[in-house]
Amino acid sequence: MERRKAVQEQRLASMTEAKGLIIVNTGNGKGKTTAALGMVIRSLGHGYRVAIVQFIKGAWEPAEKAAFSHWSDQLEFHAMGEGFTWETQDRDRDTQKAQEAWEKALTFIHDPNFRLVLLDEVNIALKLGYLSVEQVLAGLEQKPADSHVILTGRGAPKELCDRADLVTEMTLVKHPFREQGVKAQPGIEF
Repeated sequence: MERRKAVQEQRLASMTEAKGLIIVNTGNGKGKTTAALGMVIRSLGHGYRVAIVQFIKGAWEPAEKAAFSHWSDQLEFHAMGEGFTWETQDRDRDTQKAQEAWEKALTFIHDPNFRLVLLDEVNIALKLGYLSVEQVLAGLEQKPADSHVILTGRGAPKELCDRADLVTEMTLVKHPFREQGVKAQPGIEF
């Protein structure tokens, strides 16, 4: 363990750069938004200003919005979608809502007062063609050097993953909905 400690200390000493990160949470498993919300809590704990823009959720009041109401002086929370795209059945309106959410997101991405911006389910909007990859990459290039942006949702495009500093893919191993017919439950799925 002494040798391990020395190696770890040497490794840490060589890490001197600090910068704002582009983080992608993707994959078919659960936990993409939950992991991002953990970073939101961490950032709030450091006293940072944070913004959350939800691209698909919004037809209902998300429980996480209620939980974060205690940090209203540090947090901007905008659920701007109209729910699951298979429910809405209106591609033009879904595209319009995603574009509106993107414009709102850009105000936070460009604002140096916001240290962390979470774009929840934006990868779905990209996958479905409601936003273009080029549009999102161009917006990310405008972020301040020390700001972090997290992009969540299944099906993150390769170009976004290539540009990101950190990419995590959640893998589904087992899920009670599929395996046991257990419905989505408050506190777990929503």
